[in-house]
Amino acid sequence: MKEPRSDLVNSIGLLVLRLGAGGFLLCGHGWGKLVSASAKAPEFANPIGIGPVPSFWLVVFAEVVCSSLVMVGFLTRLSTLPILVFLTVAGFIQHAHDPWPRRELAFVYAVPFLALLMTGAGRFSLDAKGKPRGPWGGARNKQ
Repeated sequence: MKEPRSDLVNSIGLLVLRLGAGGFLLCGHGWGKLVSASAKAPEFANPIGIGPVPSFWLVVFAEVVCSSLVMVGFLTRLSTLPILVFLTVAGFIQHAHDPWPRRELAFVYAVPFLALLMTGAGRFSLDAKGKPRGPWGGARNKQ
């Protein structure tokens, strides 16, 4: 049976959301940190008191590894969690005393990842591969 048009459109929307949010975070923030890690890690902020180097590598993990996983739709909901944690720390702790425009970017990035945490990756993802689907696009119960 053919899937309803709205399921197809929703799945395409989730694909665009994953590729956009993950790609912007990876290319705009994570990749630059990764390629200049030796220079940036010792100078990195220490907002939660674990040291600048561990803080740096946790952010790089979220921005590079987790955003890549979100882009391909693998372990999507789990992969959004480290991203949301670091964005929350950035917005509420690291930039707490900065003017709103400096803090805003963390919250703007958090919105699509929060949406993906709630919705999942959609049909066009590695998460969806291998799952039996019902006639309306949902997972079919195995009995």
